[in-house]
Amino acid sequence: MTDVSATTSGWQSCAIVEIASRTPAIKSFFLRLTEPFDYKAGQHVDVRLTGPDGYTATRSYSIASAPSGSDLIELAIERLADGEVSPFFHDVAQVGDMIELRGPLGGHFLWPGRTENPVLLIGAGSGVVPLMAMIRYRQASAEPVPVALLLSSRTSFDVLFRDELLELERSLPDFALALALTREPATRRTDFSRRIDPPMVADVAARLPAAPRSVLVCGSNPFVEAATDAALALGVEAGAIKTERYGI
Repeated sequence: MTDVSATTSGWQSCAIVEIASRTPAIKSFFLRLTEPFDYKAGQHVDVRLTGPDGYTATRSYSIASAPSGSDLIELAIERLADGEVSPFFHDVAQVGDMIELRGPLGGHFLWPGRTENPVLLIGAGSGVVPLMAMIRYRQASAEPVPVALLLSSRTSFDVLFRDELLELERSLPDFALALALTREPATRRTDFSRRIDPPMVADVAARLPAAPRSVLVCGSNPFVEAATDAALALGVEAGAIKTERYGI
C-alpha cells in the first residue's frame, strides 16, 4: 500500500473518460489513472497543462471521489473567467484527451480516520469537493460517524452535488444537510437564506447527537475565517478545526 501521507513527485498522463455538468459553472472530469495510487478523503492532485510554446500552467484540485482502490478519480472544476486552466477544461477538453497530473498531495485536511465522534463539515461553493469525498467515504465504509454538512451557495442551482446530497440525507444514517443560500429564499425548513453566521453554525451543530469533535472548513478566505470563528464560539478546540482555502 502507498503511504498517502507522503506526496508523489512524478507526473502521469491520465485519460478523460467522462465529463458531467454539475452546476452552471462546475463540471466533473473523471480521469483514468495510468499509475493508480491510494489516497485519503480530502487530498488533492496537481494538474498541469502545457501549451504549444512550452508554457505550463499548474493548478491544484481536490479529489471528489471516495478512496476505493479504483483507477478512476473525479475532479470537480469550477470555471473561472480569469483562470488559465479551468477555461481549458470547460471549453476545450473532451473525452479521450490526456491530462497530466501528480498526487496524491496534502496530509492535513483529511477525514479524521476511524472514529465514532461527530464531525461537522462546512463548505462554500466548490469548497464542498473535498468534503464530498469525505461524505462518500463515510457512506462506502459504513463507519458509524454522525456527520453534518453546512454548505453555502448562491442559489439552489449552484449547489454542487445537490441531488446526491439530498439523496444521502434521505438514506444515510446520521447525516444532516443544511444549505445556506445567499441569493434566493430557502424552500426547506432545514435550510437558511443568508450568509453563514455563528447562530447558523450552532443550529447545524446541534443536529448532531453530541458536540462535534472535528470540524473541517473549506472555502474562500473570508468564509473560512467566519466559519472558524463560529466553530470556536461553540467551544470547539482550535486544534480540532482544520481548514482549506481557495482563491488566495
